[in-house]
Amino acid sequence: MQPYGLTVDKFLDHAAKWFQDCEVVEADAGAIVRRSSYAALRERSNRLSGALIALGLEPGDRVGTLAWNTIHHFEIYYAAMGVGLVCHTLNPRLTAAHLAAMIGEAGNRVLAVAADLLPLAREVIAQCPAIEHVVILDGPDADADALGSHRARIWGHEALLAAHGEPVAWGAFDENAPAGLCYTSGTTGSPKGVIYTHRSNYIHTLRALQADAVAITARDTLLLGVPMFHANGWGMPFAAPAAGTKLVLPGRTLDGSSLARLIREEGVTVAVGVQTVWLTLADQAEATGEAFPTLERVLIGGSSCPDALIRRLEEKLGAAVQTSWGMTELSPIGTMAPRDLPADAPRASGRPAMGIDLKLTDAEGNALVPQRGVLGHLKVKGHSVIERYFRAEASALDPEGYFDTGDLAMLDEAGNLTICGRAKDLIKSGGEWINPNEIEAIIGTHPAVRHVAVIGRTDDKWGERPVLIVETQGAEGDPRALLALLRGKVADWWIPGEVAEVEAMPLAASGKIDKKRLRDDYAEGRIMGRKLGR
Repeated sequence: MQPYGLTVDKFLDHAAKWFQDCEVVEADAGAIVRRSSYAALRERSNRLSGALIALGLEPGDRVGTLAWNTIHHFEIYYAAMGVGLVCHTLNPRLTAAHLAAMIGEAGNRVLAVAADLLPLAREVIAQCPAIEHVVILDGPDADADALGSHRARIWGHEALLAAHGEPVAWGAFDENAPAGLCYTSGTTGSPKGVIYTHRSNYIHTLRALQADAVAITARDTLLLGVPMFHANGWGMPFAAPAAGTKLVLPGRTLDGSSLARLIREEGVTVAVGVQTVWLTLADQAEATGEAFPTLERVLIGGSSCPDALIRRLEEKLGAAVQTSWGMTELSPIGTMAPRDLPADAPRASGRPAMGIDLKLTDAEGNALVPQRGVLGHLKVKGHSVIERYFRAEASALDPEGYFDTGDLAMLDEAGNLTICGRAKDLIKSGGEWINPNEIEAIIGTHPAVRHVAVIGRTDDKWGERPVLIVETQGAEGDPRALLALLRGKVADWWIPGEVAEVEAMPLAASGKIDKKRLRDDYAEGRIMGRKLGR
């Protein structure tokens, strides 16, 4: 058979040749600001590759991006990866100190920054002397002194293309070469870097396009509501051109009104993002009576979504909701529920597609027998699963080659995965374990609850006790009514004696509830609970 390197540039090559007129559109606050095509983007991205090489970059060098879901960001993705550079996506919601530490560890020499993030970038690069060039995306060129006293040269995206853009050969490197770098969200500890290779991204894309997974086609229009700085935007910037799917990039703004306008005017059929994004859209639909006749599916991930909220999303949006589970370390898709799941079926996180294997073990790492219907520590193995963290000397795998996700999980008889919480989140009270996830799943069935989390607080008598934290829809929730849901379903001593209501639950970029921040906020008095007798 022919040698054929599995490099991600081939996705855009394919789209430019076979779906050359298929659109990629960019919006700002729901209004389209740019329209392009896969053919045009391929030509521009390829010339941008030449411009990056002209700046002195070589294969393996890292290009940092601090940007939103826009066409310029899409072009930087392919321009960097196409010539063997590593696209290091950075989360603009992190502090300048955290971003500077990541840039320093990665050794970035070039930083591409959204124009509206230039103030943050100035603060960041003041701590990053190794940055040589800054490229401004999505706006007018910045003044030469916009970076203050930093020695880096500043370029506008279009000015860089005009000055140095030249066609170059793509894919002239090994498929196992690094393509992307993304740091974990750090919700349970310090962020750690994950390197994606071309091969891992390529095969992850083929897996995502399987019929019981994302399964987008050339007749679809995909709204990418997950940030491109989070695990390659769940791989959708690769999957969309691979399938010839029209791609809608919403920019920075993800409010309900802006999303509703985009879905209606662009004929969106599939929308992808964390549940919080689509809850704002459901609120918009409920308030205005808007309908979205073209929308067929909404794919959600991040934190688990209670069945009651899934039903509400499906009712208000008129679309099927597909649940999923994944991690940055998995590129990120691990499992996904099929698109044709019966409306009244319980919502787990689906089964793994071909190329991913799951294993449940006890706390010592021994495989459980049987694997179905039991709670265990979830481990994962596959072609798009991390082997070791960036710059780590030790492998992250067990002797059988499985990665420990840190999750507790169950598999039903059909192989559907249910995440039952993080092992680190278990609460030890009076020498016995309390699983917060079981409490959260029950409380989440209440129709007024949008988000729910249970954390442990220090207790002089019991060691730890659970605290229930909720974000409710509209009116305040009745704490006693919420706790009443637990009676008879969990042991009495599991029932929290303290309930706190927050205006907005803190979420990481992954969409998962940031329990580390919740614990810090509670410990420092920023979250005040109401104590109730059991």
